[in-house]
Amino acid sequence: MMFMKVIHNLKPIYDKNSKVLILGSMPSVISRKNQFYYANKTNRFWKILEEIYHVKLENIQSKTNFLLENKIALWDVIKSCDIKGSSDSSIKNIKINDIDFILKKCNIKYIFCTGKKAFDLFNKNFKTNIPVIYLPSPSSANAKMTLEDLINIYKKIPEVLI
Repeated sequence: MMFMKVIHNLKPIYDKNSKVLILGSMPSVISRKNQFYYANKTNRFWKILEEIYHVKLENIQSKTNFLLENKIALWDVIKSCDIKGSSDSSIKNIKINDIDFILKKCNIKYIFCTGKKAFDLFNKNFKTNIPVIYLPSPSSANAKMTLEDLINIYKKIPEVLI
């Protein structure tokens, strides 16, 4: 598989009420094609949130509404990069998104990074007093983590919003 130059083309999801910011690294090939976050059916991100919040998220609109109603902002750390397929481990020639603009527009209390690449890149490129919490990747490529394991770890999200 060859490296492809990819430019992030999904808008961040947030509003002035957002209190938590969840950051991934870069949308997968399927997410870019479908124009929405965590669109790969094997990615467990939405299943995790459905379990934690006891909701059914059927489409892009219901997912977007859910995030905003629950004061969750969603975006990615990387603006552009060279990548093989959807593999975080292949990413190089990285340009970073301007995450500060969300931090200025919202009263973000916690930042969660889904995966090591997002966590490391955020910490390398941004200085903030907001707690930054690592969450294991919900990708099916993270086979060592079961859905149950991920749900137990991701429960931190609603806990910080109380």
